[in-house]
Amino acid sequence: MNSSIIVISAVRFVILLLFQVFILKSISLGWQGNIYMHIIVFPLFIFLLPIRTPRAVVMLLAFALGLAVDVFYDSPGLHAGASVFSAFVRPIVIKLLEPREGYNVNHSPTKARLGFSWFWRYAAIMLLLHLGFYFSMLEFSPVFIADILLKTTFSFIASYAFMLMIVFVFNPLD
Repeated sequence: MNSSIIVISAVRFVILLLFQVFILKSISLGWQGNIYMHIIVFPLFIFLLPIRTPRAVVMLLAFALGLAVDVFYDSPGLHAGASVFSAFVRPIVIKLLEPREGYNVNHSPTKARLGFSWFWRYAAIMLLLHLGFYFSMLEFSPVFIADILLKTTFSFIASYAFMLMIVFVFNPLD
């Protein structure tokens, strides 16, 4: 990776972390005493790392980001675990969605580089996996499968909308 990609990634790390913990943390909706919608956009950092970034580095960065979010959310290890899971499955999802002509491994998987259709599917799959893992660990029992599914669904819709807005407004190139 060249130094400009490292700087862009570092800035993205800080901005998404601050946006998540100082703005989005206070937004949640629910009914009957349960909160069913959380807006979670910080995994976008993991999703936008360059394709050639080694899996171990992606997992370490995901752990650091998730742990930082956990500190502010008072959720011991939940976000870190979900982030590391996202980092672990990222190469699998990228391989699954690989275009016929392949990837330029020096670039990040962005809508500008790979097209909106590709990015739309990639971000949806990754976010759904991230949220499904997060809420499964939060409830940690198959007894609460309805709550897990409701929270994952509602949070996915809200988080995905925010994530797409961020991508369209800031249009990351690398």
